[in-house]
Amino acid sequence: MSRLKQIFLAMAVAFAALVAVAPAASAQGTTVITIDEAKILRDSKAGKDIQTKLQNIEAQINNELEPTRASLETEGKSLNAQLQGKTREQVAGDAALVGKLQAYDKKTADFGRARQKASQEYSLTERQALVNFNKALEPVLMQVVQEKNAQVVMSRSAVIYSTEAIDATASVITKLDAATPTINVVRQRIPDQPAQQ
Repeated sequence: MSRLKQIFLAMAVAFAALVAVAPAASAQGTTVITIDEAKILRDSKAGKDIQTKLQNIEAQINNELEPTRASLETEGKSLNAQLQGKTREQVAGDAALVGKLQAYDKKTADFGRARQKASQEYSLTERQALVNFNKALEPVLMQVVQEKNAQVVMSRSAVIYSTEAIDATASVITKLDAATPTINVVRQRIPDQPAQQ
């Protein structure tokens, strides 16, 4: 079955389920609201605060790595110049050059590990910031649910069709801005691993 047919089949099944559920929901007087989580994260003061702090942490990480990267680049160019026109045998016979190449390889490997560690720290920091954001969002969302007397909250991205009347995103953003305009974002650190022998 082609990908397009699978999508249409999935949409048809979802639509059939909505049609089947809609009469039961309206008969019971169920109130449904939708929220756009991406918009809340992007447009709220807390979400913008997280974005700014994460950008600052990313810049800090890059600034920490840059001197070593630049030094390795310069050293690599110098070694390439020294290797120019030499055969493998000539390089192998030059003990000083072999020592420089081995030291450079070690520094390059160490830098690769440092970059990987920094990337992992950034990912952990980003995840923790989102956990903190969701903790701040939860009570605000529950307040909106109570105000709207809603029994169901759906992600706008998971809904095939809805009217703007049931979208509570703006209300959630307004309340979140008032309750929590900033989120604590702290760079997560990974302890150094002992060097493998």
